[in-house]
Amino acid sequence: MHTGYLLDIIILLSAAVIAVPLFQYLKLGVIPGFLVAGIAIGPSGLGYIEGSDEITHLAEFGVVLLLFVIGIEINPSRLWNMKRLVLGLGSLQVLVTGGLITVLTHYFLNTSWNVSILIGLALSLSSTAFVLQLLTERKLLASEHGTPSVSILLLQDLAVVPLLALVSLMVAPELTVAEDVFFTIIETIIIFSLVVVAARYILNPLLNILSRLGSPEIFTASALLLVLGTAQIMESVGLSLAMGAFIAGLLIADSSFRHQIVAEIQPFRGLLLGLFFMAMGMTLNLELLFANPISLMLAVVVLILVKAITIWGLSRLFGINNPTSLSVALLLAQSGEFALVLFTLASSLSILNETLFQQLLIVVMLSMLVTPLLEKLSFQIFVASRRASTSGMPDVEATVLESNPVILAGFGRMGHRVAHILNLLEIPYVAIDQDAAVVKRERAEGKSVYFGDAQRSEVLRAVGAADAPFVVVSINNLEAAESVVSTLHTAFPKTPVFARAHDLAQCQELSALGAYFTVSETLEASAELAHAALLHIGMESQEVEVALNKFRKDYYGRNN
Repeated sequence: MHTGYLLDIIILLSAAVIAVPLFQYLKLGVIPGFLVAGIAIGPSGLGYIEGSDEITHLAEFGVVLLLFVIGIEINPSRLWNMKRLVLGLGSLQVLVTGGLITVLTHYFLNTSWNVSILIGLALSLSSTAFVLQLLTERKLLASEHGTPSVSILLLQDLAVVPLLALVSLMVAPELTVAEDVFFTIIETIIIFSLVVVAARYILNPLLNILSRLGSPEIFTASALLLVLGTAQIMESVGLSLAMGAFIAGLLIADSSFRHQIVAEIQPFRGLLLGLFFMAMGMTLNLELLFANPISLMLAVVVLILVKAITIWGLSRLFGINNPTSLSVALLLAQSGEFALVLFTLASSLSILNETLFQQLLIVVMLSMLVTPLLEKLSFQIFVASRRASTSGMPDVEATVLESNPVILAGFGRMGHRVAHILNLLEIPYVAIDQDAAVVKRERAEGKSVYFGDAQRSEVLRAVGAADAPFVVVSINNLEAAESVVSTLHTAFPKTPVFARAHDLAQCQELSALGAYFTVSETLEASAELAHAALLHIGMESQEVEVALNKFRKDYYGRNN
């Protein structure tokens, strides 16, 4: 049996285990760790792995799954809520930044307009994976500079579809630049139209049937089949695997099954995406960097300056204050993984020659490696601006908690009533339930209910449990409720958990598993009946409340 590939995998994993924790400890980020690990063991480094072709093929699945998850994040309701920043600021950022870089590329690198446009637009895209990771770690996704940053990233993600189509059309030599752009626009419109039709009439009904089978293995297989099948179909019609995966994400972006599918895909995505960045590091030609260090470093500086100045100016144009605009500009000044995907695809189709391809890889990777430093500066500006506008330190946590939805695990009768109370108080919530029929019925009434297994930490993480102000567990099945409470306490110890139980014994069990607060149905029903009856015979309300509070204290063994 040939086991050479196994040794390569062991070397890859060893490099990742060493480099990634080191970079995390230095607060430089996970992605630079993967890049440096790939460079270190590749042909330009220590040479432990001479050929990266097989690893690159495996890493392509990481890109496929990344684009699938990105596609899921672009749901119509989210776009509509942020339409001004997404469609306005985001579109202008891509067009203006891409236009400036296109002109610079054409005149300084002497490339054709076709290639220059591709390079300009690709470099205008920032690193969604890296920036979202940094914002999530600091819990600033919903902050003053987090919201415009996410809006720009959303539009950039949407721009991936026409850019992938553009790369595919550029291999047709009979087309001019104008014809390339025209057919790209037409192809994009057709693709989005097909997405709407397929999602409404084919995919959602099929997923609804599969969810009722109750087999998590089948659901996992279905999720992978959806991603890989759509990717293969797109490649077979002359497009690309990456575009197919992105379209697969769009298919379920507004589906009730999106969180469960993200949870199924997440373990594969994380590992394979790491392999993608390591593979990119291994393909890097360090000799080219050492031969032209000044020109390549200058190119990185020019890229960062062009992007930062453009984003800052456009942000100010959209009424964002100066410190926030500067924070956004620094945070998004790098190029990202989509540029690597586009350049790799263009190189495989002989649109880019090897030297130009390597130069672009170096520029993109170096810009990503300096991102942690730019992000630190961006955060310092954000903190300083918040401190200047308030009497004390900025209350970042409070800002985040106010904007993140409450999580309801279970949407039966009690979950439904809790949701109604939250609606009356205008507090946003996201509910998850394993009954596909309940989910379908409630979503038809406009409620924010999704299909998912709350006993799985991946599902809870996908719906935002890590940053939720609190989670309400209202599942009727005690064993399932205990599992959910235990999972929440283990995976998200800082998130308060409020749970319902049938009696005192169940309350004690849930409290022992980590529930912050428990309620006994039998006690509360008895207390409400006694309260109404005692008031009816003329007793004072305050006297009744004192008696009931003492009863609750004796029953629960705590103050309520």
